[in-house]
Amino acid sequence: MNRIKNKFSQLNKEKRKALVTFISSCDPNLECSQEILNALPSYGSDIIEIGLPFSDPMADGPTIQKSSQRGIKSGFTVNKTFNMVNNFRINDKTTPIIFMGYFNTLFQFGLKSFFSKSKENGVDGVIIVDLPPEEEGLINKFRKEYKISIIRLITPTTSEKRLKTILKSAGGFLYYVSIMGITGTKIPSLKKVKKAVSVIKKNTELPVVVGFGINNSSQILEISNFADGSVVGSSIVKIIEDAYEKKKSNKFILKKLKNFLNCLKNVHHTNLELKH
Repeated sequence: MNRIKNKFSQLNKEKRKALVTFISSCDPNLECSQEILNALPSYGSDIIEIGLPFSDPMADGPTIQKSSQRGIKSGFTVNKTFNMVNNFRINDKTTPIIFMGYFNTLFQFGLKSFFSKSKENGVDGVIIVDLPPEEEGLINKFRKEYKISIIRLITPTTSEKRLKTILKSAGGFLYYVSIMGITGTKIPSLKKVKKAVSVIKKNTELPVVVGFGINNSSQILEISNFADGSVVGSSIVKIIEDAYEKKKSNKFILKKLKNFLNCLKNVHHTNLELKH
């Protein structure tokens, strides 16, 4: 069962675009992280990215760096994250789950073990932030054997020639990084993003989602006119951070996330009504 393909096919039929949400594993702690993960689909999330906390997250801005630190402090391990997904899959067999992390984390865990456990526990894809396509040979046989999609990042500096190299091993969907720099620190120029996405779409049939700096409904509304979805990460993590620092309950965090994501989800439906 290819959950990613099925999800985009379903969204296409409903004339909707994907809302992709990001959380860090074990942030602020394992129990709360599990509760958030379980609740996200009911709050409007179509695809879930789970960040694997890492001590040197070079592509992440301050907000997601802090979430990584909280995750590590609360006892993050890759195995605990697999267990979280396993628990999630008891009640949700259809929402795609993507791990996002750095190659060192996978390498330390053992590449074969990582991919086999991904398959076993219901992980659909992996974004390996710092593994260029030239090094794809390190994981190729495992991604093929266990049918795990390698979701590729494409940036504003990616040339069309480079894009073709990236596309050779890409699967699931493509993640267009809308800004130069790190997550959650700048507001993207959607005019430039639209132009870049149109170039990507000429070269592939894979869905293209846009992330980095996406934090409000008007951005999502505009992105939904030319891309297949939006990724919201830093804004979600910031809600968790603020509530955690104020020593609020898990219930409070869940309510805040529900309100925020329901606003974004409603944009999709409003947009649908406007267009059709």
